[in-house]
Amino acid sequence: MRVLKHLFDNNKNWALRMKEKDKDFFLNLSKQQSPEYLWIGCSDSRVPANQIVDLLPGEIFVHRNIANVVVHTDLNCLSVIQFAVEVLKVKHIIVCGHYGCGGVKAALESKEHGLIDNWLRNIKDVYRYHQEKIDALKSENEKISLLCELNVAEQAANVCHTTIVQNAWKSGQQLTVHGWIYNIEDGILKDLDICISSLDEISKTYRLK
Repeated sequence: MRVLKHLFDNNKNWALRMKEKDKDFFLNLSKQQSPEYLWIGCSDSRVPANQIVDLLPGEIFVHRNIANVVVHTDLNCLSVIQFAVEVLKVKHIIVCGHYGCGGVKAALESKEHGLIDNWLRNIKDVYRYHQEKIDALKSENEKISLLCELNVAEQAANVCHTTIVQNAWKSGQQLTVHGWIYNIEDGILKDLDICISSLDEISKTYRLK
C-alpha cells in the first residue's frame, strides 16, 4: 500500500473499538438494514448525518449532494427516495441544510464557478422566488442564512411533490417529511417547523390524483 495507509489504520482501530463495545456489532449490522429515517443532506464534510443525531450505522439511510438539493430530474436522488420509501419503508424523510453552506453562498454570487453553476441554478431559483425578502437584509451572512433556510423548505416541498412520496401517502403508508437546518458553529440542529405527513398538507398544484 503506497498511499493513505493511515486511513486503513484508522479503520482497523475503529473496528476494534466497535467490537470492544459490542462483540456482535458487525454481525448484527450485516444481517439487515431497517432504518426509520432517510437523511437528505449536504455533501459538506462538516455535516455527518449519523454523528449529528447520534445514531449508529444502520439506523439512518443517507443521500448527500451539494446544498441538499432535490430535483425532479435527478435520478440519483429519486432512486434513493424510492428505495428508502418503497423497500426500506422509512417513516421519516429529513431534508437537512446547514448555515454557511458554500453552495448557497455561491448561488448568491454573480460569478462563474464552472460546471457546478448548472446545479446551483436550482438554488438561484429559490433566491429569485424570495429575492425581495432576502435583499431587504443588511448583512451578507443574514442573506446566506435565510437562503439556507428557504432552500431547505423548497427541497422538502420537492420531496413531497414526487410520485414516490404521494403514492406512499395514498396507500396509507406512514411517512413524514421534515425540514431541518444545522449550525456548524455550535453543533445544534434547528427544526424549521416543516413537518408534512399527508397530501392535504401540500399545494393543490402539486397533488397527483
